[in-house]
Amino acid sequence: MGLHLASVWSLIGNLALGGNSVQTPGRKVLILLENGSYIADNRPQREARTLTAAGYNVSVICPHRKGGPFHETIEGVHVYSFPAPFVASGVLSYLYEYGYGMIAMFLLAVIVLIREGFDVVHAHSPPDTLFLLAAFFKFLGKQFVYDHRDLSPELYLTRFGQKQDLLYRSLLWFERCSCRLADCILTTNNSYREIEMSRGGAPASKIFVVRNGPDEQIHPVAPDPILRRRASTIIGYVGVIGPQDGVDCLLRALSHLIHDLKRPDFFCVLIGDGDALGELKRQAQLLGLEEHVWFTGWILDRETLLRYLSTADICVQPDPSNPLNDKSTMIKLMEYMALGKPAVAFDLPETRYTGGDTVLYAQPNDELDFARKIAQLMDDAELRHRLGQLGRQRIREAGFTWEHAAGNLLQAYASLELESSEG
Repeated sequence: MGLHLASVWSLIGNLALGGNSVQTPGRKVLILLENGSYIADNRPQREARTLTAAGYNVSVICPHRKGGPFHETIEGVHVYSFPAPFVASGVLSYLYEYGYGMIAMFLLAVIVLIREGFDVVHAHSPPDTLFLLAAFFKFLGKQFVYDHRDLSPELYLTRFGQKQDLLYRSLLWFERCSCRLADCILTTNNSYREIEMSRGGAPASKIFVVRNGPDEQIHPVAPDPILRRRASTIIGYVGVIGPQDGVDCLLRALSHLIHDLKRPDFFCVLIGDGDALGELKRQAQLLGLEEHVWFTGWILDRETLLRYLSTADICVQPDPSNPLNDKSTMIKLMEYMALGKPAVAFDLPETRYTGGDTVLYAQPNDELDFARKIAQLMDDAELRHRLGQLGRQRIREAGFTWEHAAGNLLQAYASLELESSEG
């Protein structure tokens, strides 16, 4: 941690000494993002663009992206980044990551307060410990928006086993403190909303459901010719690749597809990254899938990403049933639907709420059944087309696009302004 903090101190000095203060009129928002870089995370990008278009001045603090500057302006948003911590697994590594991140973000927040100014601290979870930073700035008269994107206690249970120990109870306490300290809570679905009220003690009046939705204008593009030639059926996945995301389930399902169902005529492109990637690459080798799968890493170029997804004949959401996924909404499924792609997913409560009757559901955590559902779509072009068209229609008619969510976001911020004027 000492080496990383030395880098942060050097960065702080350069920012403090370089350039003049750029205070501008209008309400100012500071978005705190610890779990990844701004440029790789669609939700804070969409929130920042929406707020900027509505007249807010937005700054972001996040981990540094490889090859990028430590301070840049992206579409009018001031992005400050700190050296990213080493990525590892295990409880101690998370304690180190979050502890280091808290210190680095606090130091940068002081610089942003001086250079840009801010009226609102908008903190994304995880981690829920960012309420400590918000508490300091609330003492200075700032407001706190808690963007509750993940259930940290459930994430802990999912990653480290069903042990409700001291660390689990601490995570519950952090979540409760975040809910109670917040002037406004943004949540991704009604399952989270119920938890914020029942477990977090938050009143319904300060909770706003802002779903992770795809942009309304998203549409398929011409397929990638090289990827298209890899097999008669292209299977697509996009998303985080962590222990809870089910890519290991997908690999075993693909092995069933080859060995049990005798369907080797596919190629699967897996777009994303995460702390399980190395282990999953080894698993793919052990299962003999090297000729059938391609781990691309994150693809930040939107045109390339859309081209690969547009090439896919079938898209997959392999997130298994667990304490976290049963209550969570996956943006990947909505992006598949918006592109008119038929999808296979395990039958989870929030997944079914999103997909309705437009998705082919496998029995929860039954990897052979998941493989059978893929094979069913491989064999039925008419079903693929029908589910794809129904998915596109559902995204628009059910209000699952970002344009609909943006209205809820602005309503939440309007409630802050009303509270501020009354105070």
